[in-house]
Amino acid sequence: MNDRNLILFPILALLTTGLSLWARELIATAQGAIIPCLSIIMFMMGLTLKKSDIIRLLVEPRPVIVGVALQFLLMPLIALELSSLLRLSPQLTAGMILVGSCAGGTASNVMCYLARGDVALSVCMTITSTTLGVLITPALIGFYLSDTVEVDRISMLISMIQLVMFPVVAGSLIGTLAGEKQKIIEKHLAPLSMVLILIIISIVVAINAGMLLQVGLLTVIAVILHNILGIGIGFAVSRLFGFNLRQSQTIAIEVGMQNSGLGVALAIQHFSASAALPGAMFSIWHNLSGSFFASRWARKRDTIEEAIKDAL
Repeated sequence: MNDRNLILFPILALLTTGLSLWARELIATAQGAIIPCLSIIMFMMGLTLKKSDIIRLLVEPRPVIVGVALQFLLMPLIALELSSLLRLSPQLTAGMILVGSCAGGTASNVMCYLARGDVALSVCMTITSTTLGVLITPALIGFYLSDTVEVDRISMLISMIQLVMFPVVAGSLIGTLAGEKQKIIEKHLAPLSMVLILIIISIVVAINAGMLLQVGLLTVIAVILHNILGIGIGFAVSRLFGFNLRQSQTIAIEVGMQNSGLGVALAIQHFSASAALPGAMFSIWHNLSGSFFASRWARKRDTIEEAIKDAL
């Protein structure tokens, strides 16, 4: 991974979106690939889990606790308020809250790496939120949506275990057994996860192409504000807690970038194709915004840190 990917990945996401709109009928036939792609991404996340990550979590838990709390408390609430303010339909509101209630995704780990952030903290947050999300995500969705749409919490819990827990645990076990070879495997995980994310974006956009062209504006606004507010508030709160610049930027990226692929999978399984639309748009947008912030922070952090030291 190098700085070229900061430009290449969002461009590929936009090109993928255009291709999906052009060849939507053909690409939509691959709908069944969404869940397998997500499972592979979760498996790869498990491969990155190391003993040192667990030790880091136990020795220095405060940034992880604050970040994960912000993720699960802030993002679904912002999603609900934005949906109400913009008067989105019940299904689009469900899609927004689905995304807001999900854990952090592997894309956030990629962006933190590109931003030269605290990658260990990023991985710890993602793994912690993913593990807790097996129980918390269905609970949040039931809490926020039970009055507007029917939510089968037990079925969703089972889906979370199948989509998240099993692949992550399997990946962790195989990574442990691989020993030193794990480092070789990890070198290929970032580009492979990017390819899988692009595949998910492509299929979901193709499935929702008609609605995307008809009702896209308000949903796009909601998705952009959701992401930017998550990043901004996440950064501000982290600084208030006294975390350093690198930690605060990492937490901001983690809070603002959700596992939208999981939100899409849950929407398709438990709601409707239209409920998957916010997740599809989020998959596109948060990779664009994430690339922007990663590039800017990676290049400017040293200057900012020196300015802060001078000011103090």
